[in-house]
Amino acid sequence: MDALLYRHDPIGIAFGDNPGEYLPEARSIVAGLHRARSVEDVQTLVREEFVRWFDEDTAGPAIRYAAVAQDVWSLWRSASSPEA
Repeated sequence: MDALLYRHDPIGIAFGDNPGEYLPEARSIVAGLHRARSVEDVQTLVREEFVRWFDEDTAGPAIRYAAVAQDVWSLWRSASSPEA
């Protein structure tokens, strides 16, 4: 999850030499994923965590989290499927 957030870098803090930068946020997101029922839920969750860890201005608009939410949702669905 940390690598996924680092790749998307929604708030612009991935500088190439700090690969664990999103680890705290990733842990918070993973802890809340059990409540998600859709990619939209994940988008809301991810943005809320960024607001919590940073602030409203730094987190930015919800649309910033659309692509990362899609990837998180896909990863979550595949990890929690019976075949996984």
